Amino acid sequence: MLKIGLSTCGFTPDEEAFKNLAAAGIEAVEISMEKGYLDALDLEELKANADAYGVELWSCHLPYYPFTFADVSSTDGEVRKNVLAYFTRKIAAFTAIGVKRFVVHPSGEPIAEEERPAKLACAKESLAKLAEIAESYGAVIAVEDLPRSCLGNTAEELAELISADERLRVCFDVNHLLQGTHSDFLKTVGHRILTVHISDYDFKDEKHWLPGEGDINWQELYQGLLAVGYEGVWMYELGQKPPRHLHRDRDLTFADYVENANAIFAGETPKALGQRLV
Repeated sequence: MLKIGLSTCGFTPDEEAFKNLAAAGIEAVEISMEKGYLDALDLEELKANADAYGVELWSCHLPYYPFTFADVSSTDGEVRKNVLAYFTRKIAAFTAIGVKRFVVHPSGEPIAEEERPAKLACAKESLAKLAEIAESYGAVIAVEDLPRSCLGNTAEELAELISADERLRVCFDVNHLLQGTHSDFLKTVGHRILTVHISDYDFKDEKHWLPGEGDINWQELYQGLLAVGYEGVWMYELGQKPPRHLHRDRDLTFADYVENANAIFAGETPKALGQRLV
């Protein structure tokens, strides 16, 4: 079985949270916060809490918003220069407390078709530089597949992006894939997957639902990941509160993620805790 992890996109990573994560059986976290909150985070305190409760600081999701600042595919060279300098500072700071994996969005959106070739070239240039920067700190960059008009919205385009440098790896967000199948994605870039973002959806747009609340075949996906040799964390990326298009009678608890993961690992169909409103 894989380690069970949870993104901090839905909670504040303070001591109480780490205590409750450990008690529930969650073994790893991805630090994912808006830029202002990330900048204000006390990293020494974060590490101390993680160490005290035995929760691994598995990865850091580098900020992707606002797009005017954090877009590595920007055709404005000054924007790319500034975001790479910022990402370098974050990589230096987080590797100092033991984080070795950094998730990066290859673009913002929307992207018009006529803009795509230029933005793809700029993204590849930025990602190659980030791969080199990360390696200098003993870390690795994982490029995330994205939905809609974003770069990396197909397995083939994500493969093109990571062809910029052999050190680049993939973060497979399984609820972002709107073109092609999960099986085809794994065939195309499965050998480069470093980490995952786990949540469910309806194949129409990203939803970030709990597995079992959408349409993903979880046994097929889980076994497919194992078949390509994935040994990382089963990292949930959804909040405890239901999104606007889903009703739950209560907020999720940390224990709900663990129960959900264990059902999938045991070959069972995960239980839906919410009902779709769309």
